[in-house]
Formats: sequence, C-alpha cells, structure tokens
Amino acid sequence: MSEIAGLILPLFGLIFLGYIVARITRQPAEAMGWLNTFIIYAALPALFFKLLSKTPVEQLASWDFVLSNLAVTFSLFLLIFLVGACIRRSTTPEATIQGLAAAYGNIGYMGPAVAILTFGERAAVPVALIVCFENVMHFIVAPTFMAVAGGDKRNGLALARDIAKKVMLHPFIVSTILGMAAAVSGIAIPTPVEGLVNYLAQAAAPCALFAMGVSLALRPLRKMPLELSYIILANLVLHPILMYVALSWIGDFDPIWMYTAVLLAALPTATNVFVLAQQYGVWIERASATILLTTILSVFTVSAFVFLITQGLLPPDLFPGR
Repeated sequence: MSEIAGLILPLFGLIFLGYIVARITRQPAEAMGWLNTFIIYAALPALFFKLLSKTPVEQLASWDFVLSNLAVTFSLFLLIFLVGACIRRSTTPEATIQGLAAAYGNIGYMGPAVAILTFGERAAVPVALIVCFENVMHFIVAPTFMAVAGGDKRNGLALARDIAKKVMLHPFIVSTILGMAAAVSGIAIPTPVEGLVNYLAQAAAPCALFAMGVSLALRPLRKMPLELSYIILANLVLHPILMYVALSWIGDFDPIWMYTAVLLAALPTATNVFVLAQQYGVWIERASATILLTTILSVFTVSAFVFLITQGLLPPDLFPGR
C-alpha cells in the first residue's frame, strides 16, 4: 500500500495544493490565463515531443491500438448522448455536453502524469497517441453534433475549415507530429534545444496538476442534478472497464499499453468540457459540477485501478490465446 500511496499522493497532492492556494489567495479566474497558456503551448507539447522523438518507429504505427481506443471512447459518448436525448429528453446540445462529460477524460493534464508516474517512460508512446487522437476526435465530435442541432450557425464549409484549423494547429497535435517526424528521420536534436525541451517537459505534470486544482476552486458546486449520477459512473467506472474488455478482446497488446489505456480511461472529466459548454451556452453549471465531482471521486477510483494493476490483480489479457 505504501507503493500505491507513493504513486497517488504526489498526483492528487498537487491538485489539492492548487485548490488550497486558490481558496486562500482568491485570485480572479483571469489570473490563470498565462499558466494555462504555458501548459498548453509549451510544457505539454515539449513533453510529447521529447517522448515521441526517441520512440522506435514501429511503435508509432500502432493503428489497431489507436482505433480500438477511439471506438471505445466514442461508443461511451454515444451511449450517454442517447440516454440524455432519448430517456432524459435533453436537447441535442445538452446531450452532446453530457456525452463529452462521460467520455472526455482529463487525458491532457492528468494523463502523462498518472501513466508515466505509474509505469515510467514505457507509457510515453501510448499516452501521446491517446492524447493526440482522442483530442482530434473530440474536436470533431463537439462542433459537428452542435451543427446538426442548429447550435452552430456556420455553413458546412466554414465549420469544416474551423475544425481542420483546430485539429491541425493544436499544440498537442503539432508536437506529436514533430516528435514522430524526428523519430522517423533520426535527426539529432541540437544539445541546447534538447536542454530547453527537457526543462519544459519537466514542468508539464506539476504545472498542469496545480492548474487543475486552481480551476476546481474557481467552480464551486451548487447543486447535484440527477443525470450526474450515471454520467459520473460512466466516466470513472464504465469507461475503464469497457476499455479493458475491448482491448483484451481486440488484440494482443503490450501490457503497459493496455494498462495505460485503462488508466487514462479512468481519469475524471476534462476541463475542456466546461470550455465547450461555455462556448455553446448550454449545461454550463452542470459541466462544472461534473468536473469537480469526478475529480474528487477519482482519488478513490484511480487509486483502485492503480492498486489492481500494480498488484497483479488485473490480468493483462482477459482472453489469452485468442
């Protein structure tokens, strides 16, 4: 248990520290702007580039792993979307945000920290692939569903152009492409540049987790809507279980890749869901509540999955010999 505590406490301790500092200092939300900019445009891209640029080329072409991961995550989004739209009678924009709240985990901020802290740099490639391609999927799903519902008034060409711009120019995507290009070409990174990248990469996890704690402090919980009960369950429990079963069934993946995908699927709702809710003016307060509650509860659920994995209680393949 001491090993589990050693893995989990630094992770959630940084989130808690950010929360406490924000509550004490009571800085306005605008004060977070440059820290978030540093994390998204410098620190995390540097981490992804550093890890991918040193990866064997054959590992970068793991399309079976990528497509399996995306299929599970999109299926969960669709399930919660349909529950919201057909059973809870939510509007299409509301159901879209609800589906994202269940399926869009905090893979960008928490993913690299929790996976690499647990498994070391062997988890770097699956983390980068999951973060890159899941973000691409969510960047496409959200505006597309909103456009179908009429919540996005742009014509098809303008919408497609905006989606392509967001996908291709996002720092995570750009850094992933550059890292893959460096790995394929075998070009040596100049020592001064490599030193800068290393400094930025080392700052990624602590800054991202601290910022997440601050963000939680700025969004107090006011009420507990009924739909949050099944969305939270889907996000923290159903998603990692579906990921585990599906990857076991689909392919004979490396255990570290399998466990990394499961851990990232167990992460709480991404702060980007709140950003999207604000952008489209729908389900804003409830999106904030979902992020807060899933993050608090993930202390226990993520710890449980880490315990099961590190203690050998979760087999790397449910269907050996298939």
